[in-house]
Amino acid sequence: MAKHPKQLILSSASPRRAELLKRMGLCFLIRPTNVLEDDSGIHGPIKLVENNARLKASTLSIDVPDSLVLGSDTTVSIDDTVLSKPKDIGEAHEMLMMLSGRAHTVFTAVALFWESGNFNHVFTERSEVYFKTLKRHTIEDYFRLVNPLDKAGAYGIQKGRELIIDRVEGSDENVMGLPIQQLENVFHKLEFNFRN
Repeated sequence: MAKHPKQLILSSASPRRAELLKRMGLCFLIRPTNVLEDDSGIHGPIKLVENNARLKASTLSIDVPDSLVLGSDTTVSIDDTVLSKPKDIGEAHEMLMMLSGRAHTVFTAVALFWESGNFNHVFTERSEVYFKTLKRHTIEDYFRLVNPLDKAGAYGIQKGRELIIDRVEGSDENVMGLPIQQLENVFHKLEFNFRN
């Protein structure tokens, strides 16, 4: 049996996750999976992100058994409420007003599946994000810079963060959608090397 997967495949269309893997210096392919994600949050944020990440990785892994497939999912949670991607700008406004002046938690799960190696591993990272107190015009300024409709909790931290975020405790990259520090540790322990 092979001791190392043939290649790394990112099972996501997220440009942010691809950017973070590139920042790690990894070689990888991108093959988004068309799966129906659960955004209900009825079993809590950790179960939600772990199940979605597992679904993305395991579904694709069957088609590419010699590769290591990475699936990932991120969500925002405040007061036991999960904030997934907003349906429209009105809901995006409501989400940022709910987060205004408060702390909330961002959870990202990473699932790694290697079918022919009979290997799968799932881990979750959390970061605490503290928002500034927001005025309506600040939110409108932010939405002119950032499209909130493709982001859990209606925000991201790559652009315009100075308008809305006071500070982040934990990994910034986790908030972006991929906790690369923890992923690096996992690859190191497994002796998986996807660099040139």
